[in-house]
Amino acid sequence: MTDRGAQRRREQGVVQMRVEHMQPFVSAAAYVLKQELNVEVERGDLSLTETDYTTKDVTVLIGVTGELEGTVLFGTTEEMAMNIVYEMTGERKVFYDETCESAIAELGNVISGRAMALLEDQGIHCTISPPTVITGRGTIISAVNMRRLIVPLHTRLGTLDIAISLRAKEKLQEVAVE
Repeated sequence: MTDRGAQRRREQGVVQMRVEHMQPFVSAAAYVLKQELNVEVERGDLSLTETDYTTKDVTVLIGVTGELEGTVLFGTTEEMAMNIVYEMTGERKVFYDETCESAIAELGNVISGRAMALLEDQGIHCTISPPTVITGRGTIISAVNMRRLIVPLHTRLGTLDIAISLRAKEKLQEVAVE
């Protein structure tokens, strides 16, 4: 028996994302921002987008593979990246540089690593790719038939947008070879 509604959504390129797959990233981000940068986090309004373009000055891309597949993007302004460096090192930056790039990449990596531990607690086994930093708005990053759930996290340092495109990996049926 097949689920015609699910089949139709796949054909239309619409994949439903499950809250239990996304919440670990939001929880991990709030925890890491509080612990590492000593900032309070307020979650903004969620939105769903189909755009393939980055919308922030700086975006950290983390690939997810395993029982879930897709990408998680952490987007922010150059100003917030410079504020993060200041909070972490005490060094005030007047322009976005390699130190800022490294700091924002590491932040995305630490958040994603913690999210993987939270998913593991749910019995969902995944791995993440090393972070890739994209600088500049308007870069195309295709989620291939997947929408992105955008979760803005507001802090005194600026806003960090988490764009989550994850789906459960379809299991292939094993075929016995005799």
